[in-house]
Amino acid sequence: MERSTQQAGDEQARLWNGPAGNAWVEAQATLDQLFRPLEKLLVDAASAGSPPASRVLDVGCGTGGTTLAIARALGAGTDCVGIDISEPMIAAAQGRAVREGAAARFVCADAQTHAFEPASFDGIVSRLGVMFFDDPVHAFSNLRHAAKDGAALHFIAWRGAAENPFMTTAERAAAPLLPDLPPRQPNAPGQFGFADRHRVEAILEESGWRGIDIRPVDLPCTLPEKDLVGYLSRLGPVGLALRQVDERTRERVIGTVRAAFEPFVHGNEVRLTAACWMVAAHAPGKNRND
Repeated sequence: MERSTQQAGDEQARLWNGPAGNAWVEAQATLDQLFRPLEKLLVDAASAGSPPASRVLDVGCGTGGTTLAIARALGAGTDCVGIDISEPMIAAAQGRAVREGAAARFVCADAQTHAFEPASFDGIVSRLGVMFFDDPVHAFSNLRHAAKDGAALHFIAWRGAAENPFMTTAERAAAPLLPDLPPRQPNAPGQFGFADRHRVEAILEESGWRGIDIRPVDLPCTLPEKDLVGYLSRLGPVGLALRQVDERTRERVIGTVRAAFEPFVHGNEVRLTAACWMVAAHAPGKNRND
């Protein structure tokens, strides 16, 4: 595992190197299954070039599921690199790569400021990992610096909270019992930070990307019902809040929140629709009409 210095006061670094990062490691298998339809879109995108990408960067790679899937799809001779600010998630990703014998490696760093080798990647992807930058224009400019001329960028980001009721059910149900839950701030770093497609387009244009294509995708996702309580009690604002409360409050909140998820439960399976943007762009190059 490679490391890069992170700013000590960075809020995202504290969050993802603490309880949020640990929660994602604990829920790795559940989250990999839940987001497999998103992963497939990015694997297909990375494989679609002629020739396919040979050096791919996965931004906000988490525990490495997408990085490893792309490495498997592209096969020998491909260099797949995952970068994430979370040391526990990067450690988990590295362990998976070793066990799998995969042609993938991982860097613990902030992609917004990391000193990438210039013009070194011909493909850049991200599964729900680019909405957390404090300065997204600076971040995507840095990624443009890391991209070869003509390199393709593909990422998936959430659309708005109103279109993703599954993702906000826990905090809505828990609000009466957890009055100090932090409110969602429009356009702030976080899950729905890229909900506004016009803002996303402006960020990419200002940071040097061209051929920008932003399309809505609605992806059916599932997880086992037996994993639902673990999911809702570990992740998101409610999962973080539950780490700070007494056991009686915790039990009340989990019971209330689990009941609120009942509309999504179908027998042994939980079903939801992930309302996302599928975003594509490319780095300008001499052989393209940019």
